[in-house]
Amino acid sequence: MTDHHARSVETTLEELSVDPDRGLDAAEVRRRRKQHGRNRLGEAERASPWKILADQFRNLVIGILALAAIISFAMGEIVQMAAILAAIVINAAIGFVTEWKAVRSMEALRSLGTVQTRVTREGTSATVDSEDLVPGDMVLLDAGDVVTADLRLIEANGLTCDESALTGESVPVTKTTDTVDAGAPLAERTPMAFKGTAVTGGSGAGVVVATGMQTELGGIARMTSEASEEVTPLEKRLDRLARNLVVVTLIVAAVVAVLGWLGGKDLVSMLETAVALAVAAVPEGLPIVATVALARGMWRMARRNALVERLAAVETLGSTSVIFADKTGTLTQNRMRVARLALPGGDEDVPWDEDARPAEPSALACRLLEVAALCNNAELDDDAAGPDRAGDPSGTGDPMEIALLHAAAAVDLRRDRLLDDQPEEREESFDADTKMMATFHRAGSGFRVAVKGAPEAVLEVTTQIATDDGDARALSEDARAGWVERVEALAERGLRVLAIAERQADSPESAPYSDLTLLGLVGLIDPPRDDAPDAVERCRNAGIRVIMVTGDQPVTATAIARKVGLADEPRAMIGRNLPHMGADTAEGDHAALRDHHVFARVSPEQKLDLIRLWQEAGAVVAMTGDGVNDAPALKKADVGIAMGRRGTDVAREAADIVLKDDAFPTIVMAIEQGRTIFENIRRFIIYLLSGNLGEVLAVGLCAVIGAPLPLLPLQILYINLVLDVFPALALGVGESPEGIMDRKPRDPGEPVLTRGHWIATALWGALIAASVTTVFFVALAQGMGRDAAVTIGFLSFALARLWHVFNMRDAGTGLFANEVVRNRWVWSAIGLCLVLIAAAVWLPGLGAVLGVVPPDAVGWGLVLGGSLVPLLVGQTVLSLWRLAAPAESR
Repeated sequence: MTDHHARSVETTLEELSVDPDRGLDAAEVRRRRKQHGRNRLGEAERASPWKILADQFRNLVIGILALAAIISFAMGEIVQMAAILAAIVINAAIGFVTEWKAVRSMEALRSLGTVQTRVTREGTSATVDSEDLVPGDMVLLDAGDVVTADLRLIEANGLTCDESALTGESVPVTKTTDTVDAGAPLAERTPMAFKGTAVTGGSGAGVVVATGMQTELGGIARMTSEASEEVTPLEKRLDRLARNLVVVTLIVAAVVAVLGWLGGKDLVSMLETAVALAVAAVPEGLPIVATVALARGMWRMARRNALVERLAAVETLGSTSVIFADKTGTLTQNRMRVARLALPGGDEDVPWDEDARPAEPSALACRLLEVAALCNNAELDDDAAGPDRAGDPSGTGDPMEIALLHAAAAVDLRRDRLLDDQPEEREESFDADTKMMATFHRAGSGFRVAVKGAPEAVLEVTTQIATDDGDARALSEDARAGWVERVEALAERGLRVLAIAERQADSPESAPYSDLTLLGLVGLIDPPRDDAPDAVERCRNAGIRVIMVTGDQPVTATAIARKVGLADEPRAMIGRNLPHMGADTAEGDHAALRDHHVFARVSPEQKLDLIRLWQEAGAVVAMTGDGVNDAPALKKADVGIAMGRRGTDVAREAADIVLKDDAFPTIVMAIEQGRTIFENIRRFIIYLLSGNLGEVLAVGLCAVIGAPLPLLPLQILYINLVLDVFPALALGVGESPEGIMDRKPRDPGEPVLTRGHWIATALWGALIAASVTTVFFVALAQGMGRDAAVTIGFLSFALARLWHVFNMRDAGTGLFANEVVRNRWVWSAIGLCLVLIAAAVWLPGLGAVLGVVPPDAVGWGLVLGGSLVPLLVGQTVLSLWRLAAPAESR
């Protein structure tokens, strides 16, 4: 995109070969449309349902099961093969339904441009479809219009544009035709009007300099499309775990099969053993339980105003260590409000928010607010005006003017009533050259001129200052200098400052800006959300750093950062001083950038650079935003969080999570849920793997020593896929443990299971294998027969793994007062699994398929004894650990 903002109107028109009075003719329009294409954004390529379905099978756990199914088919075990394939299909179906996410960002971006546009063509004004615009078209602008292409303005009559969605600037920008520096940030390119923004006031005209994907909006669309989505930490960890399982499973199965074959066993028998080991080693329920646990977290978050589009993003948010928070609408309320009044007669400013407004405002304050209401083009909603609705943001027009009307309404000064007594006779619209606005009102035999504008402009034409008695006195040079200092003091607090003045005139045709009487200053602010400081503090306690990234002015951004508690003295950097993040950027520069709390006036490209900077440093980055300019960063971040109320469609479609209430504390809730989900996933993985390891050890030991297998492949599949899933699900949906938000974020490189977890898993598995194998050999020794002994092994394993769920409590908790015992889903799962175990024994058909025969009383005694030993030993060890270990090591 060419730097048209740095080129004069004449140069731009000459380059585009267009006469501004006549415009383009039809033939030239067709030629240029053929050259540049239609004025629309490209469409994002959707992932096809077939691709999404295929992705479900690109899973190493599924791969092991598929190999086991093939071997079963080769051996003629059709029922066994069908059962394994059923497990594969169930996993794939759940993954397909829950992970089907259409990429809709580009469509939302396109919707911003589907409007009509007024142009000058062949010397006449015409209305055309915005998609028909071409470079060189002369576009006419009025208040309420949507800008449909990037324009170099050639005329601006009080023209203001709302660019908040594109730049993050919360106040409409006043447009001019004057050139600016080539390196000016997007928010400061005043001679330009950008596609997707809205005209809030005045009128103007411009020549189209870019259309479609060549516009600034198109550039953001391209970045959104090209920004690579990061693989989430949970996905990385589960994939690493799956790879480890593949290696271990293949090694164990190969070693056992070879040893058995060398020991004289036939090859078919050893292949059957290998299948049993493969099925035993793989936690078939892992993908199902992980998906459902994440979905359960998603449902909990939805009930608390956080909508999740991508399941893994729930856990990712829980491991977040850096949050890039957009200022406008995220940390602030996205509405202007009068915060302070600076009045003559004193050096102290008067607080003017809802909580600190004086009960009896002074006559000077009322006089100032009356003039502010008169010199105004905004309107309040009928039910949003009055002393009891002063904080209501409802209204139409410029946000600052709406704020002035609310401040006046708070002291019962309604503009409509004021105009009944002082009818408006003339308006001098705001002009970028004078930086002031004036309205003339009939007052008695003369006219009252109400003026507001930039303080430096108003002070320059002020000769008097108002007094308490309603009169005025001369403004000395020392007094003028004092008012300049008061302006600077308000600005340093992050306030936008307006000066209010008036004069008397004999005619509405009089010059408005001479011999003014200064009434005072108004300091306005887009205030912080009331709940933002507490949310930021909770993030700090959780070891999460919050960084403000905004398109607003650095002084304003720093003031807000201080108020919400990002730091006592926030360090800010402006976008134009941000170095390009290239491969040759020194690490020292990176470290210095990471010390800043605020980045102001940043472009969409710079937001991407900042996210990449922290990601390369090992951080898990969350990005919040609500504007079009946030979309690429929302997609690039590990987890993108969009505002649902104030957010644009573009931001919502690019995000992983959408906040329905736009509340920053909802992010803290989501972080808590994410951390809880990961702890629950870790807990049920240990539960599943320790039980599976017990099966592997038992089957492998028997295969090596030449004994009958204590479990058949279908029995293992029944335990792993049917019986184990429900207790694991119950563990996966447990509530948040106490103090989880007082912990530091996990290291992104930390695996799902640490060395300590693997040791615990191995010990639990060995305990289960030893107990169950013992009763299996006892049954064989008592001459019960192979079928009866295998049944005892099967039932012992099933019940041992069922009771094993109680061993998953934290070591620091009590025997009965712990998170597992309090989990009602655990008890429901145990009840259901007992019914399923009974069905395997006594339901005709199912028992035959599984190879189960009803045991006698002695057999049931062995089953209960073998299944309860791991529970009793486990609870004893956990209780002794609680007594012996110091609290901090538990």
